[in-house]
Amino acid sequence: MALETEAGDIAAHLELALEAAEENEAAEIEAAFDTLRRKYEKQNLLELMPGEVDGNDCFLTVHSGAGGTEACDWAGMLYRMYLRWAERRGFKVEDVDMQEAEGGLKSATVKVCGAYAYGYLKCETGVHRLVRISPYDANSRRHTSFSSVYAFPVLDDSIEIEIKPEDLRVDTYRSSGSGGQHINKTDSAVRFTHLPTGIVAACQSERSQTLNRATAMSMLRARLYEHYKQEKDKENEKFAAEKKDISWGNQVRSYVFQPYTLVKDTRTKVETGNIQAVMDGDIDPFIEAYLKGVVNF
Repeated sequence: MALETEAGDIAAHLELALEAAEENEAAEIEAAFDTLRRKYEKQNLLELMPGEVDGNDCFLTVHSGAGGTEACDWAGMLYRMYLRWAERRGFKVEDVDMQEAEGGLKSATVKVCGAYAYGYLKCETGVHRLVRISPYDANSRRHTSFSSVYAFPVLDDSIEIEIKPEDLRVDTYRSSGSGGQHINKTDSAVRFTHLPTGIVAACQSERSQTLNRATAMSMLRARLYEHYKQEKDKENEKFAAEKKDISWGNQVRSYVFQPYTLVKDTRTKVETGNIQAVMDGDIDPFIEAYLKGVVNF
């Protein structure tokens, strides 16, 4: 309704300008129309995310796959890409669990806080494939590497997930990575394993075991929500991507650095040759095409 009112105001302004032959107002009217168009496109996109948890914050996990050191480097590059995307939108990002490896990351989980963070990032779930001349290859040969991305929603208290104490294994251990001397002196990191499903959630970002425990439990609830949702809705295939091997033939998007530059989404066929822009976080065209395709399917 607000957009309709704004459109009516612009139309009335245009009509008055035409009647008065005031050509100098054309730029102002055009600017107002462009602003209205952007608002409409944003609202239209939000309507493509009607799910119960689409508006929630999001946990995002990146895992390195086949490719050794090259794949760990690729996981680090994807991690950076999503940080840049979140920064573009003004979203807050918190590190939750980080497992560093030679050349990059073995895995990383972050919490992305912002309106519809999960609705957007759920489109990124799947295997991401990299093709480039490896900086780790002395013979400068082309290598193919894989990493998986998995998004799951941060749940609020209105969604109940039952977790029985006897179904949980709790492990505490010393955090790894940066964080000063304290981080390696106490068993502050926490890992929950849900025995019936085998789902694991871990957090080592805080110095306090209590805070890490709370974050890990939030992640576990979120992952169990997704798990049970998939059991109830067998036609929903977004969890299937996480179940696939992180290897050739299962990718949702390919990123080619050499001998040419191309990023192509295998689900929507959207592609671009501006790979640097994509790695700097410009992934909205892929997200929007996926959302429109899912709704129109």
